[in-house]
Amino acid sequence: MTNIFDIKVLDKDRNETTLSEYKGKVLLIVNTATECGFTPHYEQLQSMYEKYKDEGLVILDFPCDQFGHQAPGTEQEIAKFCSSRFGVNFPMYAKIDVNGEKETELFRYLKDAQGFKGFGEGKTAEFMKGFVAKEHPDYESTSDIKWNFTKFLIDRDGQVIDRFEPTMDMALVEEKVASVIKKR
Repeated sequence: MTNIFDIKVLDKDRNETTLSEYKGKVLLIVNTATECGFTPHYEQLQSMYEKYKDEGLVILDFPCDQFGHQAPGTEQEIAKFCSSRFGVNFPMYAKIDVNGEKETELFRYLKDAQGFKGFGEGKTAEFMKGFVAKEHPDYESTSDIKWNFTKFLIDRDGQVIDRFEPTMDMALVEEKVASVIKKR
C-alpha cells in the first residue's frame, strides 16, 4: 500500500519531491483556482493556517485548471496573486490535473481513500448539484473531484480521514481540522 508521504509531487518550481517533510503534521490538501467563485476560500484557509500552524497544521495548495479554466497563469503568477490578494503563505505546488488521464498520483490516492459524499444542503449546494449534473449526470456515482476547492484532511499518521466539497461551510471544515489537531 502506498503511503501518502512517499507520493511524488512537483513543487511550484516544478521540482520533484514528496510529502515526507510533513510526517507528523495534520494536512489539508486543496485543489485551488484563482478565478473561481470559491476563490475567497483562500482567505479562510490562510486564517485557519495562521491559527493552527504552530499546532501542526499544514495546508497544501495544488492549483488546478480543469474546471472552467479558472487557474490560468504560471505557478509563480498564481503564487503572487494568492500572497498579494489573500496573504497566503502556506505551501503551493505545481498546477495539476485531479481527474482523468493525467490526474496526479496524489489525487488518485486521495479520491480512493475518500469518495464523493455529496454537496450537502443550502443554496450553493443546490446550485452545484444542478451545475455539475449538466456536464456529468452520473457525478454522484464517481469519486472524481467535482470542482475547485475540494479539500482532503489527513491526520498525523498519513490517514486520509475526510473530504470536504467546496460547498461545505468553512466553519465546519475548521471544526473538523481542529478536532484532528487536538488528537495527539
